[in-house]
Amino acid sequence: MYAVEQYARAHIVTDADIPEDEAIPVVLRYDPEADPRSVRVGLPGTHHGMHEWTFSRSLLEQGLRAPAGSGEVRVWPCGRVQAVVEFHSAQGVSVVQFETKALLRFLRRTYMATAPVSR
Repeated sequence: MYAVEQYARAHIVTDADIPEDEAIPVVLRYDPEADPRSVRVGLPGTHHGMHEWTFSRSLLEQGLRAPAGSGEVRVWPCGRVQAVVEFHSAQGVSVVQFETKALLRFLRRTYMATAPVSR
């Protein structure tokens, strides 16, 4: 087993005055030693570095096919090639749009990281 870290580009969905085509760097992490059922998503923070969210790997997987989640994290497909991850906190809501293929690649790598090694 080994940890997976993948960088992706995403778009914050907002009504703020930022260019539509401006993507933000996002870090996707999976550490089966720490928690084999969870993934982490790191978003650029407004003050000190990244804000990291931890949630179920199965929630991410389910949300790529149909709306899933409740509470702090929700995931749903958006058209044919994109997916949305919505993060709720006391500071507000962050809606982040990803290319589905980036999230699928990340999920595939997480399952490869926990696959038994054949000898």
